[in-house]
Amino acid sequence: ASEKLPLYASLAKQFGVADTTLLPVPLMNVINGGAHADSGLSFQECMLVPTDFTTFTDALRAGAEVFHNLKSILKAKGHVTAVGDEGGFAPHLTNSDDAFAVLTEAIEKAGYTGRIKFAIDAAASEFYKDGMYHIDGKTLSSQELVQYYKDLCAKYPIVSIEDSHAEDDWEGFQNMITTMGDTVQ
Repeated sequence: ASEKLPLYASLAKQFGVADTTLLPVPLMNVINGGAHADSGLSFQECMLVPTDFTTFTDALRAGAEVFHNLKSILKAKGHVTAVGDEGGFAPHLTNSDDAFAVLTEAIEKAGYTGRIKFAIDAAASEFYKDGMYHIDGKTLSSQELVQYYKDLCAKYPIVSIEDSHAEDDWEGFQNMITTMGDTVQ
């Protein structure tokens, strides 16, 4: 108010953003697991990140097309196409590898191979019990979980991981930043 600017213009000025009409790349929640779905998946959300588009409209359209292709693929494979609490599908998949494999298939079917990346909201506090992480049928230490993410990112184009560790596992978060902070948000 003291600058006599709308909030978006003030923030753009503070952060050196020249184009105040620029919108961020959307993250689209398409597969739910964890506490938000009865799917068996450990991760709370697997998301699409349409990075290779010049407009928000095109990115949104691509995400919607992948979502609809994902529904048809899941249905053809005999999975439930109901949605979880967060709006993504909640199929009964065995593990995160299965989730990213079916997402990759949906991206290919929609014609966007290489143009859409992935993001995870792990909500790791949900699969952290007695000092260990219980994910995809494995029991991992905090450090082993970082390697798990690293291996997953080597296999799939994952660009963002939210809540990688339990909320009080500060060493895990630090290890994650040190190990993967240059390549993954």
